[in-house]
Amino acid sequence: VLLAESGGDLVQPGGSLTLTCTAPGFRLDPYAIGWFYQAPGKEREGVACMDPSGVKIKYGDSVKGRFILSSDNDKKTISLQMNSLKPEDTGVYYCAAGFPSLQHMCVPYEYDYWGQGTQVTVSS
Repeated sequence: VLLAESGGDLVQPGGSLTLTCTAPGFRLDPYAIGWFYQAPGKEREGVACMDPSGVKIKYGDSVKGRFILSSDNDKKTISLQMNSLKPEDTGVYYCAAGFPSLQHMCVPYEYDYWGQGTQVTVSS
């Protein structure tokens, strides 16, 4: 599965951004899909992840109430709406697909397929 992220940009604190994840030529409906981010010098961590049905969604503690994960009806595009962005949200954001366990739904090592990442920079 080849995943492609888009939408990363430079944005001011308090601003919004929407990242999208697609997989041209592949079906994503069998997979759980997650968004992860990696800040400079830090380990990759989960931001928002949804189970294959799209019903169960788990958010990282630092983004709860600010980010929204969604999918279109046929799960061809997975979107991460990012609101009230903070400088600490700066990093490379990756989309991933896999079959994580429910209790580890947003743990990076549970995912098998990764995109190349898109840079988000929050700065004035």
